[in-house]
Amino acid sequence: MEKVQNTHISAQLRELHSALIEIVGVMNRPQRDEAMVREAGISLDRALFPLLVLVERLGPIGVVELADRVGRDYTTVSRQVAKLESLGLVDRQESTQDRRIREAVITGQGKAMTDRVDAARERIGLAIFANWNERDIEDLVRLMRKFADDIKDDASGAPR
Repeated sequence: MEKVQNTHISAQLRELHSALIEIVGVMNRPQRDEAMVREAGISLDRALFPLLVLVERLGPIGVVELADRVGRDYTTVSRQVAKLESLGLVDRQESTQDRRIREAVITGQGKAMTDRVDAARERIGLAIFANWNERDIEDLVRLMRKFADDIKDDASGAPR
């Protein structure tokens, strides 16, 4: 009985992986960030946009962790965070855990910008889910949160 169930789960995992590849592919398109920036009515370089959002969501955050999360080189992200700082959108502060590390934190101006992005994301999301029933959306959110928590906590480092 277990082999049949494992075979079924294996087929579902392949389909899940395929769906995730499509979702990540769409979300990583430069045009998607440009559309979000336009929809939010803000003026920000497309390369800086995801960094600003991550600093707001995860900050205070060090540049190394930020670079790891966006899959970019540390030196590139460091320059981009410096640009966000020069625009008054983030500040850098000494880490409370390691004084050698400088962490990025959102400023009031940066938070106002990400609030506009959140409102734009909501408008776009409402259009995507316009034909979904409420229960399906609740199930999707609940299961995606569960999946995100479990995959984040998986320390196996299994290949993608």
